[in-house]
Order: sequence, then structure tokens, then C-alpha cells
Amino acid sequence: MDEDRQVSLFGKYRLRLERRRKRLRSIRKRRELTSVVNRTKDIKSDGILLFCTLRNERIRLPFFLEYYRQLGVSNFLIVENGSDDGSREFLQAQEDVSLWTSHHSYKRSKFGIDWLNWLLAKYGIGHWNLVVDVDEFFVYPFCDSRPLRALTDWLDASSIKSFGAMLVDMYPKGLLDDAEYQEGQDPLEVAEYFDAGNYMISRNPKYGNLWIQGGARARAFFGSEPRRAPALNKIPLVKWGRGNVYISSTHMLLPRGLNLVYDDSGGEKASGCLMHAKFLKTFREKSEEELNRRQHFANSHEYRAYSKGLKTSPSLWCRWSEKYINWRQLEILGLMSKGNWV
Repeated sequence: MDEDRQVSLFGKYRLRLERRRKRLRSIRKRRELTSVVNRTKDIKSDGILLFCTLRNERIRLPFFLEYYRQLGVSNFLIVENGSDDGSREFLQAQEDVSLWTSHHSYKRSKFGIDWLNWLLAKYGIGHWNLVVDVDEFFVYPFCDSRPLRALTDWLDASSIKSFGAMLVDMYPKGLLDDAEYQEGQDPLEVAEYFDAGNYMISRNPKYGNLWIQGGARARAFFGSEPRRAPALNKIPLVKWGRGNVYISSTHMLLPRGLNLVYDDSGGEKASGCLMHAKFLKTFREKSEEELNRRQHFANSHEYRAYSKGLKTSPSLWCRWSEKYINWRQLEILGLMSKGNWV
């Protein structure tokens, strides 16, 4: 039986109301955005777009933009939230970037998702869109030999509208404070390791998405409270339709069917990974800044855990850490799958 039919009529009605509320909320929140430079007129009908919110990420931006340009992203739509490190000026000068700024609360915008829902509804309909953070690098089957366009063409031909990716926390061997990062450098040259196992998976009965936790952050910072560890399930690549909305970051969407990116009936759907290069030398300073700002989920519980953990365990590496090689390694380990894409 189709999984959607297992949801009660009342449940479906509630989800429709929630989707409508999210759309209306994003329309209201658009007033918090001020356009710095709008190059959306340059978007072609078949363009692959990338949406992002950020604050004070100047050192990461050159490689981030180039990485996704090389994959095949044609246009970047970015919300800058009160940066004072030159991020805004750098982005404004990039010819493929449309930039908005906001000095309003990141927390009260549902951690930026209200702003992105508005931009996706205005500019993303009919396009394949990537929604990622500046420290997330999308890896998918055959990404070393096939551009992102090959993946989206296959998804179109297969009538698939969304593509899942597990967040994989990357970290260096040694102390985080020694993980020096230079502007323009591939951060995965510094943060080379990840946890090959140590993951918990359940299904969210309301939205139908998988809920994944574990890895290095759960091990190092949430050992006594593993259920409070950050979620690692993401749906970053979506063929946007009218009425689509993200509900919680990129963890889940409505309509509900967009969340069914994994097959639990015995087969495998194609999926990818987001290599999460958060843990560099800049992390301690960034963590303290975000802790003081208190603009993150659950009264910045995650950043309080980071601050506490860094005092006792300044290294994430352990003897079970795996050095990252390529996407095929991730598939062998079961962290992603090429499914029936050959």
C-alpha cells in the first residue's frame, strides 16, 4: 500500500494546513530581506540553483563557490545575516551570486528556513535546487566523472523529485586548534577523517523521513544524551514545485512524498552524502560566537555541548576513524548508494 494512504485523512488535512502556514509565514518573512544585488534575471530555464544562508564565512567562500560551480551550479541565491568580516562585499562582487541581507533574528526565521522558503518559491520553481550550508559539500554517485546535470537528468527521467544525502561529519587527526585552514583550500584536505559507523536510524511517522543521528558529534559531544545529537538526515536536492516548503532545515519537506528518499522495502534508492567540514581551527571561535548569540535551536543546546566538549576532548579522531577517499568508499560503507543509476 502507498505509504501516504496509511496516513489518516485527519493527518493529511493537518499536513496541508501546516504547509499552508509555512508558505504564509515565508511570505511575511520576506519583508526581513533586503536585496543587495539581484542577478536572478540571468537564471536560465534549465539552471541548477544553490540556496544558502550564512554569517561571517568569508574565509570559506572562495572554495565553496568554486566547488559548486565545478559541479554544475549556475546561480547562487544567498542570504547574509549580519556579517562583519567582508562576506557581503565578497559575495556582492561574484557575477553568479544574487545576495540578500537581513539583520533580523536567525532564530525567529526558523533558523533561516523562512527566508529560503520565500526565495525558493519566487525563483526556484521548476528548477533543481541545492540547499546547503557553507561547510557542506555534496557528494553523489559518479560525482568524480559526471556533472550534477547528469544526476538531475536521470532523476527527471525517473520521475524523482528529491534526492537524499546523509551528513558526514569530517574532522582532522589531532587537535582541532591545530587544523589550520587557508582561504581557497579544500577543507577536506584538513578535515580528512570521519566515523564509518556509530549511526542510529529511525523513521519520523508524521513526515515519513528517516531520522539519522550519530557519528563524531554524537560520540564526542552527546555521549550521555545521544538522542539530543544533531540530525544527519538531509534532503538538499529538490526539483521545486509550487507549494513546496522545507519544515525543519533541510531535514524534511512538505508535501510528504518528497521525504521518501530511502527505500525500506528491500531495495535501495540512489542517495548521496554531505561532507560536513565544520571542524577546523575556526570552529572554537565560531562556536563561542554562536553560543553567545543564542540564535540556534533549543537555546543553542548544541553549541553549549560543543563548548563543554572542547574543554575535555579537543580532538575528534579515534582509532576507528576512517580517512576519506572518494564516493565509492562511502557506498561500500553503506553511507550512500548509487541505487539503479548506472
